[in-house]
Amino acid sequence: MTISQGTRVPTAGTVPAFPTATILGYPRIGPRRELKRALESFWAGRTTAAELEAVAADLRATTRARLVALGLTGDSAVPAAFSFYDQVLDAAVTVGAVPERFAHLVASDGTLDLAGYSTIARGAGALAPLEMTKWFDTNYHYLVPEIGPATAFRLASDRLVAEVAESVASGVVPRPVVVGPVTFLALSKAADGAPDGYEPLDRLDDLLPVYVALLERLAAAGAQWVQLDEPALVTDTLRTAPDALAAAASRAYAVLTAAPVGAQRPAILLAAPYGELRESLPAVALSGVEAVALDLVEGSVPSGLTDEVRAGLAAKVLVGGVVDGHNVWRTDLAGALDRLDALREISGAVAAATSTSLLHVPHTLADEPQLDDGLRSWLAFADEKVGEVAALGRALTSGRDAVAAEVEAASAALAARAVAPGVRVDDVRARTSAVTDADRKRGDVAARRTAQAERLRLPALPTTTIGSFPQTVEIRKARAAHARGELATDAYEAAMRAEIERVVRLQEELGLDVLVHGEAERNDMVQYFAELLDGFAVTENGWVQSYGSRCTRPSLLWGDVSRPAPMTVGWASYAQSLSDKPVKGMLTGPVTIMAWSFVRDDVPAAEVADQLGLALRDEVADLEAAGIAVVQVDEPALRELLPLRREAHADYLAWSVGSFRLATAGATPSTQVHTHLCYSEFGEVIGAIDALDADVTSIEAARSRMEVLDELEAAGFSRGVGPGVWDIHSPRVPSAEEISELLGLALGSVDPSLLWVNPDCGLKTRGYAETEASLRNLVSATLTARASLAASTPA
Repeated sequence: MTISQGTRVPTAGTVPAFPTATILGYPRIGPRRELKRALESFWAGRTTAAELEAVAADLRATTRARLVALGLTGDSAVPAAFSFYDQVLDAAVTVGAVPERFAHLVASDGTLDLAGYSTIARGAGALAPLEMTKWFDTNYHYLVPEIGPATAFRLASDRLVAEVAESVASGVVPRPVVVGPVTFLALSKAADGAPDGYEPLDRLDDLLPVYVALLERLAAAGAQWVQLDEPALVTDTLRTAPDALAAAASRAYAVLTAAPVGAQRPAILLAAPYGELRESLPAVALSGVEAVALDLVEGSVPSGLTDEVRAGLAAKVLVGGVVDGHNVWRTDLAGALDRLDALREISGAVAAATSTSLLHVPHTLADEPQLDDGLRSWLAFADEKVGEVAALGRALTSGRDAVAAEVEAASAALAARAVAPGVRVDDVRARTSAVTDADRKRGDVAARRTAQAERLRLPALPTTTIGSFPQTVEIRKARAAHARGELATDAYEAAMRAEIERVVRLQEELGLDVLVHGEAERNDMVQYFAELLDGFAVTENGWVQSYGSRCTRPSLLWGDVSRPAPMTVGWASYAQSLSDKPVKGMLTGPVTIMAWSFVRDDVPAAEVADQLGLALRDEVADLEAAGIAVVQVDEPALRELLPLRREAHADYLAWSVGSFRLATAGATPSTQVHTHLCYSEFGEVIGAIDALDADVTSIEAARSRMEVLDELEAAGFSRGVGPGVWDIHSPRVPSAEEISELLGLALGSVDPSLLWVNPDCGLKTRGYAETEASLRNLVSATLTARASLAASTPA
């Protein structure tokens, strides 16, 4: 069939036209982090809920107008995907899945205000927040719903409905975005007290009527299409097997599409981002959904289809995700059009889109005037990607000649990138080529433990922190003034040394055993290194939401990486000069640097990882030479980059673990190597954690109440381990009794000689008052535990 602006599937006449160009989502924090500031002001009690709502409404209005101006025209082209904190939390609140401990926050009419919503996300007092973990293979964190056999599902929130009505009133008919029912339940955890063998997905039939009711409300508000995100269908690494997920999808969408499109429901776009539909493709193709969004960056155009599956897809709009929503490199428009043409061989109704939501990339290159012009020409942030999608949509409606200039410019930029200086550095490539297995191996673990014990002479259950201490307003002002040239380097360094001394003295006063320098000089645990390594560029306003109000500025890893000079030695040496206790040298590991940067896509990831590993190996050697006895190489993102398909795990784990070992294996036996991992499902990588060969591993464990320890014990993990006893992502101050309880759980699984006591993560985002109070409780609980151990040990 002929594709026109607003493609229509060749089925029921009541199905509304689908735009030929769209995106699956857009950054929601604001180009200047307006929502972050409004949220934090509300949480601090400086502003009201009404003022927060006003900021959010302004952001939504600005986003709608911006997307229309960038070329997303026609009804349903603009997604309605706003969130005050997290889209999974939004889904839980919408369907009434509020855990019992928060029931008192729900009003008599069943609604939850912004204060209650925030409490579920962040915790308060004795109320622990929902657990947080990674969203598929991204650096975004979602809040894990708690679903039990008795969870009472109901349509409890009309926020999304109101957002649709707001948009319609402004003249833009949006496409509301909701986490799909299968993914929502597949990512949930069983509520406390659930029977053995119970899975939240068991509640699918109970949940679906609420989604049916929501669809009807969205239609009444003016939505013609709704986007249901089902990324659970592209992976085989969840608790639920892919075939069971496919069966659940078949059952769910039979119910959700039972009513005709119109007054009872909008047409449904089922989106499957972050990977390729495989096991679930037949179920989706044969379902009654009117459109399917396929990730054609991580996946490919479906092939080898049965006649039945091909016929099912032919009856739908196929939305080709050919613009990468997960990285910042400019799209090869010619190649993207080739993939869209291949889709048109399956269905005559094809639209161009991003592969994922643009939540994962910064707002616009227009805010980065300092970037090198050559590098800029290789990039596309959210707004530029919208422009790419719009151009592809024009090509679908008017032919390639209509966008010939855009296609030619993209091709020229890609060609220039390939030969630009620094993209390939022969000396760097020669060094990685020369790496051998011996370069990734340290000495015997037992011998190392003995040498480190003699050198460090630590007490039982040694206490430490993960690295950073609170970054005060004064620190940030000094850094900003130095960056603007308003504060001389000598004065800036003097201010940082003063803060380091303050942090060291505080830790000594608190009674911690292994100290840190607090990282006052670091703007970010990745950007700091990116600014000192060749092959990187950094942004000024390239903010990306990590969770809630927490944003990061991923660096741009565009070329071959090397270390021109030592990066941390001066600061670590100064801190160590202030104390007789060991001070950790703090480095960010190669995998985490990659995970929290936008990494080049023109060479294998293993090559990039080894380049980083060698740069860090040089830094470890210089720290040792300066007398640093403990070096921590953080890898919180090790699990984050784990592929969504098990078949790719072995290769990923080989190069990721290999790069860490390349960075650390040169250390002498008496140097204690630590690493840190956080906010992940660790079961998949327990073997890899052991294979890192770190002497001590600290792990996020407080929110999950030490769940990871069962996995470590079952795996026979026999190295030092510090399961976090304080959830630093919540403003709560844990009591000494609460920490003692967690320590008791840890001692039930870990040999006391191997157990460390520490927070879940760095303290950069916390204030000093809560930090001091929490660390005092941590040390107090540890002293109690030591006394108990001593009393139970035979003389």
